Amino acid sequence: MIQFILNQQVIHKQNPGNTTLLDFIRYDENLRGTKIGCREGDCGACTVLIGSLKEGKLEYISATSCLTPLPNVHGKHVVTVEGLNLPGKLNQAQQAMVDCSGTQCGFCTPGFVNSMSGYALTSKDPNLEGAISAIDGNICRCTGYKSIERATAKLTEQLQNKDQKHPISWLVENDFIPEYFLQIEDRLKDFNLKYNTEGEIPIGGGTDLYVQKHDELHDMDLNYLFDKSLLNRISFEGSWCTLKSAVTVSDLITNDTLLEAIPNWYNYLKLVSSTPIRNIGTIAGNLANGSPIGDFTILLLSLNAKIKLTNKENESRQLPLKEFYLGYKVLNKTEDEIITEITFELPNSESQFNFEKVCKRQYLDIASVNTAFTIKTKGNIIIEAHGAMGGVGPIPKYLSKTCEFLTNKTLSTEVILEAEQVLQSELAPISDARGTVEYKRLLARQLFFAHFIMLFSDTIKMNDLI
Repeated sequence: MIQFILNQQVIHKQNPGNTTLLDFIRYDENLRGTKIGCREGDCGACTVLIGSLKEGKLEYISATSCLTPLPNVHGKHVVTVEGLNLPGKLNQAQQAMVDCSGTQCGFCTPGFVNSMSGYALTSKDPNLEGAISAIDGNICRCTGYKSIERATAKLTEQLQNKDQKHPISWLVENDFIPEYFLQIEDRLKDFNLKYNTEGEIPIGGGTDLYVQKHDELHDMDLNYLFDKSLLNRISFEGSWCTLKSAVTVSDLITNDTLLEAIPNWYNYLKLVSSTPIRNIGTIAGNLANGSPIGDFTILLLSLNAKIKLTNKENESRQLPLKEFYLGYKVLNKTEDEIITEITFELPNSESQFNFEKVCKRQYLDIASVNTAFTIKTKGNIIIEAHGAMGGVGPIPKYLSKTCEFLTNKTLSTEVILEAEQVLQSELAPISDARGTVEYKRLLARQLFFAHFIMLFSDTIKMNDLI
């Protein structure tokens, strides 16, 4: 039995786990403001807000409902555009869109309004860059975006005096959200939630599964509930970081320890999908998908990560992530094993990390080629190297030969040029929609050089390499 609040209404529903939140909202509840666009998490027309209790406090995220399994909102508050309406007037996000001519055909407008309202709910330091980032998962084919950016700027101005100690009350008083939001936290606390996972298939965020197997899901047994809070934790012990499997990219992009330990961490993760997908897509799901161009797979391979696999009998084993991929979509795991932990060592004063990605558009796109490297040096000697590259073979490629070649070599232009030849011997790209073999080999070369140019700019110069 799934229990949650949809706008103001408590929902009790015995629904198959393969039902998406989008279909339930539109077809079961007839709330048609949430639109069906791409059904792949790209367009943002189906964006809703999801509020959940974290350490007793209500927190909201934006999410693409087309990729959200209905059981994943168990015990939460789901807000559609209808749930943001004020009696007799527009809310601040709606009014800003009207005042700035931010809508034409209107199909995308509910998604933008939800994302803008989500920013009003979550912003701690309202600023235009953050507000624009909050709508990065919403696409409009009419306006050219400038009018929507002006509407977002207007909303940001109105948030400057937001009371951070009592945000919900302030937002209600200033016409950002309706009054019923004041009771949601207490109403969720009154829920008597039950979880049951015995004999059923667990799902992470659903952001891969619902894209790849949308039609097949109708015949799959996914009628389950489990408490993801038990698997959503980032912990640190010394120089080691451990991620539980339900950690999302948004959890990582806002983690202060990681932001401090890895320069440009925020900018790297902004290249991974969009805000609504980062909010719900799990790191373990990205790894288990087995995509040859999974962004986090490449990133974690270059950090020499290890994963823990656990079966239904709660028996666990650990293995290096680079031993997890055996062939295209073939994984080193049994059918009943799931990823429960990912562990990696943080870069230190001797090590440097860099991530590069090229795709047809800068954001919200799958890479043509992506790559990451961690390089540890002592003086001008490379004492350890871990690198990975995606889009150049049937699996996410850990560059074992290239890393072995670089180890104990002097950091120099000549060594890097030789290493690039070793790199090319490891690659086996194919021509597809994202580029020809020749193009991908060229990208591999340029991005490999980019790691050293970015990390060792005092020693390695672009003109010497190209």
